[in-house]
Amino acid sequence: MVAAHTSHPSSSGEWIACLDKRPLERSSEDVDIIFTRLKEVKAFEKFHPNLLQQICLCGYYENLEKGITLFRQGDIGTNWYAVLAGSLDVKVSDTSNHQDAVTICTLGIGTAFGESILDNTPRHATIVTRENSELLRIEQKDFKALWEKYRQYMSGLLAPPYGVMETGSNNDRMPDKDNMSSSSLCSISKHCSKNMLTVFFVASSSLSKVPSEKILRAGKVLRNAILSRAPHMIRDRKYHLKTYRQCCVGTELVDWMMQQSSCVHLRTQAVGMWQVLLEEGVLNHVDQEQHFQDKYLFYRFLDDEHEDASMPTEEEKKECDEELQDTMLLLSQIGPDAHMRMILRKPPGQRTVDDLEIIYEELLHIKALSHLSTTVKRELSGVLVFESHPKAGTVLFNQGEEGTSWYIILKGSVNVVIYGKGVVCTLHEGDDFGKLALVNDAPRAASIVLREDNCHFLRVDKEDFNRILRDVEANTVRLKEHDQDVLVLEKVPPGNRASNQGSSQPLQHKYTVMSGTPEKILEHFLETMRLESSEGTDPGFHDFVMMQCVFMPNNQLCPALMGTYHAQPSQGTEQEKMDYALNNKRRVIRLILHWAALYGDLLQEDEAAMAFLEEFYVSVSDDTRMITALKDQLPELEKMMKQLSEEAKAPQKKHKVLLQHFNTSDERTQKRQPIRGSDEILFKVYCVDHTYTTIRIPMLSSVKEVVSAVADKLGSGDGLILVKMSSGGEKVLLKPNDVSVFTTLSVNGRLFACPREQFDSLTPLQEQEGPSTGTMGTFELMSSKDLAYQMTMYDWELFNCVHELELIYHTFGRHSFKKITANLDLFLRRFNEIQFWVVTEICLCSQLSKRVQLLKKFIKIAAHCKEYKNLNSFFAIIMGLSNVAVSRLTLTWEKLPSKFKKIYAEFESLMDPSRNHRAYRLTVAKQEPPVIPFMPLLIKDMTFTHEGNKTFIDNLVNFEKMRMISNTVRTVKFCRSQPFSPDASLANKNHQDVRSYVRQLSVIDNQRTLSQMSQRLEPRRA
Repeated sequence: MVAAHTSHPSSSGEWIACLDKRPLERSSEDVDIIFTRLKEVKAFEKFHPNLLQQICLCGYYENLEKGITLFRQGDIGTNWYAVLAGSLDVKVSDTSNHQDAVTICTLGIGTAFGESILDNTPRHATIVTRENSELLRIEQKDFKALWEKYRQYMSGLLAPPYGVMETGSNNDRMPDKDNMSSSSLCSISKHCSKNMLTVFFVASSSLSKVPSEKILRAGKVLRNAILSRAPHMIRDRKYHLKTYRQCCVGTELVDWMMQQSSCVHLRTQAVGMWQVLLEEGVLNHVDQEQHFQDKYLFYRFLDDEHEDASMPTEEEKKECDEELQDTMLLLSQIGPDAHMRMILRKPPGQRTVDDLEIIYEELLHIKALSHLSTTVKRELSGVLVFESHPKAGTVLFNQGEEGTSWYIILKGSVNVVIYGKGVVCTLHEGDDFGKLALVNDAPRAASIVLREDNCHFLRVDKEDFNRILRDVEANTVRLKEHDQDVLVLEKVPPGNRASNQGSSQPLQHKYTVMSGTPEKILEHFLETMRLESSEGTDPGFHDFVMMQCVFMPNNQLCPALMGTYHAQPSQGTEQEKMDYALNNKRRVIRLILHWAALYGDLLQEDEAAMAFLEEFYVSVSDDTRMITALKDQLPELEKMMKQLSEEAKAPQKKHKVLLQHFNTSDERTQKRQPIRGSDEILFKVYCVDHTYTTIRIPMLSSVKEVVSAVADKLGSGDGLILVKMSSGGEKVLLKPNDVSVFTTLSVNGRLFACPREQFDSLTPLQEQEGPSTGTMGTFELMSSKDLAYQMTMYDWELFNCVHELELIYHTFGRHSFKKITANLDLFLRRFNEIQFWVVTEICLCSQLSKRVQLLKKFIKIAAHCKEYKNLNSFFAIIMGLSNVAVSRLTLTWEKLPSKFKKIYAEFESLMDPSRNHRAYRLTVAKQEPPVIPFMPLLIKDMTFTHEGNKTFIDNLVNFEKMRMISNTVRTVKFCRSQPFSPDASLANKNHQDVRSYVRQLSVIDNQRTLSQMSQRLEPRRA
């Protein structure tokens, strides 16, 4: 299950608790819980389910801090490992002295290592945790037992000599490590170097001439469908006095494909789908060009290459009509990769602006590049070369050779081999290698050998690599004070898209802020602000206003703005001084208006900020008497102050009293209002004996203040602690400075207070278990469309209450800001609630036929949510249906009509996490607001950027990081840029029963309980 977590997720703790049990003590439910988690891990994605089940029975969980040495080079191994989170450095020494070891690569999430325990050979490298890391560990005896039992599954998954590696010769194995001498590696290298260019150009200019059966069938289905539905598209065509037999036109093929399926949203997507057929030779350009183009160019199906090509029979037409949607779904899944390959195969000089933008978007989600600046990523977009190799065993480069390229793995995996030591580790999709030799201008530290067939890489050659580094430094301007950098700017070339945003002078160079002190960054944006424009000169101006809370909080920003407003120049003529002072004041007013508009009524909770605004307003009012040019900005400032004053006095804006479920008593009749830190909540806090006390306390209260309030109500409370308790019994001790913990509970979570010595005695409440009977009898009578509509109305209310700054507080840690993220927490919790609702209802339904009806009902509701552009609930429902407690119900799924299976398969394809959820991103790209986005993915994007980039570099604010996070936050702003318009056909109906139902879902959120219920419904087959 994929869950939206606001903090320590209970589901993650539960599977770890299962792994911490002795293997013999693990129940089938424990194994299901572990299996659910491990099948999402890249290291195990190719493991057979039976093998993965056995790993769940014998694996152990390890959580290691940064800098821990797992084992040293030369040790005899005792365990095999897989990386679940974090990363580890692989270090190799040519001597017995570990101090001179060099790092040859880094193992990231999804990599596995330690196969040498199969034959007790010494470890070939030292492994040290690079950061806090989570590992799955399997002991030697268990790993050997797995190898003996599942050798046929494991041989293709392990590093050689245990794994089979095709080399293209009669040998089906790589040489043993002991026999892999320098000469044998060199011979492989020589053989490969002779064929390397051939391999690359075959991949790029004469694509597959033996199409796979799937793609061959897809081509036949599409051809027959065209002949059945639009036969005029395939005909003889004349161009420049030459006749081309039985051809289609590129633009017509794209038009036709977009009309056939709802899964095709963009013309570029359709181009990628046709490119799949072109790559495999099922569709051919009449002049053998290898790039499908959305132009008046002629293409011919493989079947039409023969003069006697037959027309499809009626029976064949019927078959193809039935298969068409499945075919479209297949091509829509693999089309984006084909489109990307097509672009990357173009010589860099032939790539269009749109091509470069597509490559750039892909690079944003590659972890190996996350720390690079936007400019560097855009430069890379223009020079990256696609390289593919069909056979495992191919040597990309040899240890000791000169470094000529840097590689990023797009698909497949490679082994890192060192002379005399054999395979020291394996690198997977998203990892990179070869950069160290380029940076240090040193020989290759290891050899790289393809671990599997059909590996794809992005390659940057040394000349381009060095040029980009030179260009970056040449285009970098450093402003220094007292010999210290205080502002670092990067010159953006005129042709760059980023440089033209918000600029009416596209041919003029401009500078973007890379890093700086907070004061200098503020000074830069004020100086470069164009007063004649209604917008800031630089998009970075908006990024500054959005992100200043991270590096220049209001208590630092407000005095700086006031000082700048009153600043007077010391040089120049009187007129120049007056002009400077006037423009200075106007720029500060503009920034403050923008800043106040972003914060909105959040400013009312900041007394210092409100005092600053009142003082600033008085200063501007006074100045307008002397400086008439300021009068045009005064009305806007007055309007802003009046609005803040009226909102503060409005009854609904005064602090509210929230009930246990974070709503107010009059919410049924009034529009939901955002929760603010000053709002009070009536909340039950439980004791070890399951009695409770109700406290009334502000939402922003710290854990220390909550404990104090509980102690006051109990009459005593020395040494009390506050604990979050999940329905599964997982306990999390809360820290005294944690704030606003009420909304961070899991769906059925509760707060407990007890003396520290009673921590181990805490147990969940019976009410936390959730319902014992389903509600199908209630909601099966409700229309699927009505349910989806009311869910969307409620979700929109929750989403609309989330302030953009809450995403920033959540990403950087709300305790750092002493702010609440309650509205975001509740929206994320709603996602989990809907997932568990789906699983709960199905697992509480004992009758097979009724369960089939439930599957159909949920698929229909998901379809309507998608129609209403409620992607958050849409994904929650689909993820609920893919939960292991539901997906394992084979008998139930077998009874589901094929029509619904196809719809579900299409929906599941949108959930595909590969290439960082590219399928979802393509879907969203076509959506116009209002949209309710898949919020867990937005949170993931922001976390990815935050964790992959430092906030400060050399004591300067890393503004490039601020820009990237701000860009993600802008997605939320875009989704809400249009109001949600109620469905006219449903808005006037009285659906109070449906409305109440979707707002009060009762669920079981304990995965163990759900797995047990699922086992009882359909026991595991022997």
